[in-house]
Amino acid sequence: MSVQQEAVADGEELEVWIDQDLCTGDGICAQYAPEVFELDIDGLAYVKGAGDELLQVPGAATPVPLPLLTDVVDSAKECPGECIHVRRVSDRVEVYGPDAE
Repeated sequence: MSVQQEAVADGEELEVWIDQDLCTGDGICAQYAPEVFELDIDGLAYVKGAGDELLQVPGAATPVPLPLLTDVVDSAKECPGECIHVRRVSDRVEVYGPDAE
């Protein structure tokens, strides 16, 4: 079952956030999902909010659009800094990323 199929089957809304303290600035996330991630002038990656606004408050999260879920999950898996966290909105349990069970 694909990542998208799992999310649809679970019926869970997901959100993603980046721990900038661990970000290495490699930009892999922005390559996989430029609609969700962007590097700022400080060289670190941030998630984007409504209107492509960079969310620079520590721990700021943004919803994961279902069509981009696979790209966001791949970003979390490939991130050398292990700083991308994808969690369920309902209970904030991490489902993809370094703290996922």
